[in-house]
Amino acid sequence: MEAGEVRYEVQGPQAHLTIDRPRARNALSPGVIDGLLAALDRADADPAVRVLVLTGAGEKVFCAGGDLGAMTGDGGFLATHEGRRSYGRLLTRFQEVRKPTVARVNGHALAGGLGLVLACDLAVAVEGADLGTPEIDVGLFPMMMMALLQRHLGRKRALELVLTGDRLPARDALALGLLNRVVPAAELDATVAALATKLAGKSQAVLALGRRAFFTAEDMTLPAALELLSSQLSLNVLADDAAEGVTAFLEKRPPQWKDR
Repeated sequence: MEAGEVRYEVQGPQAHLTIDRPRARNALSPGVIDGLLAALDRADADPAVRVLVLTGAGEKVFCAGGDLGAMTGDGGFLATHEGRRSYGRLLTRFQEVRKPTVARVNGHALAGGLGLVLACDLAVAVEGADLGTPEIDVGLFPMMMMALLQRHLGRKRALELVLTGDRLPARDALALGLLNRVVPAAELDATVAALATKLAGKSQAVLALGRRAFFTAEDMTLPAALELLSSQLSLNVLADDAAEGVTAFLEKRPPQWKDR
């Protein structure tokens, strides 16, 4: 395990990324954003890593969002603006990584912290966690993470969250589709581990192809999306693991993935 504002630890096929600023409610400092970007690159390049798990240190807060104490930088307005843009690059990088990602939501996920939850493919939250966008209460608006919120919710519910700043209990967030599971604290690790293990057992080549197609098609018109996805299916059928998967199914045995 490596220490810092972001801890990186490999456990079998899983890379665990932990925001380690519990005294600051795991807020998104420039160091956290840079650390997460570096950790994503590291995990993506490691062939032994098959799934990524993102969490926060401690038991109360996953991530409270941007560090309000670091809003103004010493390098001038444009440099500070570029630093803010790095959060947008981080959200995009979660979708670009070739491996599936799971958010282990160990506590409250607010503002930019909720953006990290939405950027992950799947999310498991502990009971008692709140999710929301309270920026409006300090005279700010959740500008960048709002792009992901719009893709997860309908217009009315998304606007209600960003305009009121209300916090959703985990069970309500689950009902809205912002989470995949909500479990008692004692079951959080086992539930995340089971989900990550299931993902790690799939063909990594097909997962990478499918995730890329999913995110690319998301903003297309229906005819354009279907045209793209038909070509991606043709690529998928040509993959070694597609042939192995079909053969294993017919032979009634577990597939032996080659990840290609």
